[in-house]
Amino acid sequence: MNKEVIRNKNIASGIATLMLLLAMPSGIWPYGYYVLLRWVVAGAAVFIWWVASELERKNWSWLMIGIAILFNPLIPIYLDKGVWVVIDFIVAILFLIAIFKLGESETNK
Repeated sequence: MNKEVIRNKNIASGIATLMLLLAMPSGIWPYGYYVLLRWVVAGAAVFIWWVASELERKNWSWLMIGIAILFNPLIPIYLDKGVWVVIDFIVAILFLIAIFKLGESETNK
């Protein structure tokens, strides 16, 4: 796996993590932010799915497919704000972990 791809995966993970954490406080963002959040998180999940697939990390691949489906902006899943706060936090942590678990050391395998 190319170091540039790994770096781009880390950038996508970082942006998704930041946006997810910023989405957690209630009522500070307009609805458009949450629509953009769905696009960013789903896109990052699809990109990380591809990276995980290339690295033959099946658990990460399945996890990212689930996240992409959950945040899919074309056929949105509607849940209560309280549920989304928990999901946003868990997914942000998963993206953060992905930075380290699917990191530079994987390029040597």
